Amino acid sequence: MYSFRIQYDELGSKDNTEYIAGGATQNSIRVAQWMIQIPGATSFMGCIGKDKFGEEMKNNAQAASVNAHYYEDANAPTGTCAVCVVGGERSLVANLSAANCYTSEHLKRPENWTLVEKAKYVYIAGFFLTVSPDSIQLVAEHAAATNKVFMMNLSAPFICEFFRDAQEKAFQYVDYIFGNETEARTFAKVRGWETDNVEEIALKISQLPKASGTHKRITVITQGCDPVVVADDGKVKTFPVILLPKEKLVDTNGAGDAFVRGFLSQLVQGKSIESVSELLVTLQTSSSSVLAALTLRSPTSTRQTSILRMYGVLVRYSIGERQSFLDISSV
Repeated sequence: MYSFRIQYDELGSKDNTEYIAGGATQNSIRVAQWMIQIPGATSFMGCIGKDKFGEEMKNNAQAASVNAHYYEDANAPTGTCAVCVVGGERSLVANLSAANCYTSEHLKRPENWTLVEKAKYVYIAGFFLTVSPDSIQLVAEHAAATNKVFMMNLSAPFICEFFRDAQEKAFQYVDYIFGNETEARTFAKVRGWETDNVEEIALKISQLPKASGTHKRITVITQGCDPVVVADDGKVKTFPVILLPKEKLVDTNGAGDAFVRGFLSQLVQGKSIESVSELLVTLQTSSSSVLAALTLRSPTSTRQTSILRMYGVLVRYSIGERQSFLDISSV
C-alpha cells in the first residue's frame, strides 16, 4: 500500500493535473446538480480525511454548487483510486481508506439530518452497504414514512454475493433500483432464480416486496451497447442504445454513473420514465458521448428540487495517448 500512495502523490504532482469531485456516487450528484441548474439543489454526505485531497474534495464540491457535509476522519487519509486507461480499456487500484469510515453518528447530527428531512429524493450506492448499513436503514425508513423516493444501485456483483443480508434489508424500501446486466444476473443467481434473461430478472426485482406502497418499484438495467431494460408496473420496456463509433470512444470509466446522474436530473423534474430513458440511452456508449449528451440537454426548469446522495476528487492528466485518473472516493 505504501508504494501505491507514492504513485498517488506522483499523479497529483503533475502540472496538468485537474481535480474533479468523483467517486461512484459523487460522480452522479455533481452532474445531476449541473443538469438541474439550481445552485444548492443537491446535497451529499460522505467521509474524507483531513488532508490535501480532502481539501480538494471540499473545494470541488463547493465549485459544483453541491451542498456537501463531509465527515472528516482525523485518522484515515481521503480514499484514492488510481485509474489507468489505455485504448479505451481501464485498470484500477483502490485505497478506500476514509471512504470506509462513515458512521451514522455523523448522519444523526442536526445539521446533517436536516438535509435528509429537506430532501425529496434520496440516492445511495450499493457500495455503501459495506460501510454503514445502519445509515442506509435510517434514511430508508425516513423516506418510507414521509413518502419520499428512495433509490439505490446494485453497484457490483460482489455486493449482491457477499452483502446479501444488508442488501435485502434495505431493498424493501427501494423505489428505483439501478444496475447493469452482470449485476442483475448475479442478483438473480444468489437468489436461486433459474434465469439469466435480463428482462425477466428486471421484472422479478421490481416485484419483490416493499415496505411502503406509496411508490411502485421501478428497475432500470443497463447493458452497455445493448438496450436499456426498464421494468415498471408489471411490464418490461427496452430502449435501444445509440452506438458511438469505436474510434470516438475515449473510455467507459463512469459511464454507468453518468447514466444514473442524467436519469436523476430528469426524474426530479417530473419527466416520465419513457422520456427519461429515451433521453439517456446515448449515455451508455462512452464517457465522451456522455458529456455531449448532457451539454445538449441541460434543463431550463427553475423548479426547486433536493436530492441527498451518500457515498470522491478525480485527477486527470494525459501522457501521450494514455490517460490516467486519480479518483478520491468518499462514501
